[in-house]
Amino acid sequence: FKLRPISFSNNSCYLPPLRCPAVARLESRDGSPESYVIHGGRTPNNELSASLYILSVEGRGCNRKLILCCQEKELVGEPPGARYGHTASVVHSRGKRACVLFGGRSYQPPGQRTTETWNSVVDCPPQVFLVDLEYGCCSAHWLPEFTDGQSFHLALSRGDSVYLLGGHTLASDSRPPRLFRLRIELLLGSPKLSCEVLDNGLSITSAIATRLGSRHEYIILGGYQADQQKQLQCCLVVLDETGIRIDPQEAPPWSTEICSSRVWFGGSLGKGSALLAVPAEGKPTPIDAFYLYQVSFEQEGGGGEEIMQGYSQESTDMEDSTPLEDSEELYFGRDPHELEMLASDGEGDTYNEDDEEDESQTGYWIRCCASCQVDMNTWEPFYSTELTRPAMIFCSRGEEGHWVHAQCME
Repeated sequence: FKLRPISFSNNSCYLPPLRCPAVARLESRDGSPESYVIHGGRTPNNELSASLYILSVEGRGCNRKLILCCQEKELVGEPPGARYGHTASVVHSRGKRACVLFGGRSYQPPGQRTTETWNSVVDCPPQVFLVDLEYGCCSAHWLPEFTDGQSFHLALSRGDSVYLLGGHTLASDSRPPRLFRLRIELLLGSPKLSCEVLDNGLSITSAIATRLGSRHEYIILGGYQADQQKQLQCCLVVLDETGIRIDPQEAPPWSTEICSSRVWFGGSLGKGSALLAVPAEGKPTPIDAFYLYQVSFEQEGGGGEEIMQGYSQESTDMEDSTPLEDSEELYFGRDPHELEMLASDGEGDTYNEDDEEDESQTGYWIRCCASCQVDMNTWEPFYSTELTRPAMIFCSRGEEGHWVHAQCME
């Protein structure tokens, strides 16, 4: 796994850390970049958000630093209230597109909240919300097929249809195998909504749907079929012109840590891959330690075999560490005026993965002076910011320059 630095543009708004928001991908259109719609979610203060954000890539700075732009969209009309555990989907109809929000949970209405039930949550009413992403106009719709609220379900969209799969209902504390096909026609004036109840649904919550390439085919993995009972079976979901098809798939050889854990979570990595995390267990139990797994259902070249790779990562205690502020970031071998020129140069902003060096041979952390005595496996921190590797300093002497460990410097 590779981590790359990111920052937000000057015109970005504050995006609070959110848990269980609804996220939908917006493909590039009419010259606009690819972006993501983010709505709702829980904040670290246990408050619920009702805001809608548009997150897009504004450009790439020096050292391939990613620059994001986050804008909060003002909603008018009948906007959805604060919630979490719901879904967002993008539908296309008659040359227009809209965002569909459905489900989720929220706190009890203010008039019904007491000291004992202050943090009690209820299912949101089973309304369908349509959001015009250009003007922020919202409309709420009631459909007779939706009789109960549901949360932590899946929403897969193609064209003008959204398929709502699985989910949990608080009122009955159940995970019925529900499957709805919601069709939206974006007519001039007011939209037309219709719903069809299908009988081949799945009883699952909090599952991960990862798309196979550019086709409307998804692999569904993870999730739960009951409280603290994981769903170890995987399914292939195909969306075509006639409807939806769900076929069971052979599950990867889950590791012992995955099978024995009661909790797992993760997200889609795209192209048939997903990232899973399970808490590490032991005596004594590590604090904030997780096993990370990458699960792949499609190899390069279309092999189609499942691959699972395991990674163990323990959290680092950062109480005594001081992270770098934005003003303290290091750009090796560049003057400020050169950075501005590179940032404005279109070719310099284009990321090419082929430009990456083979870090297994001459990686950032390996190249050093001939007299380097640092053992990469048993190093001791020299600076407070050395969380994972010894700090490196670029020496520009010589024709090409070289990297030197901070511990090798006089």
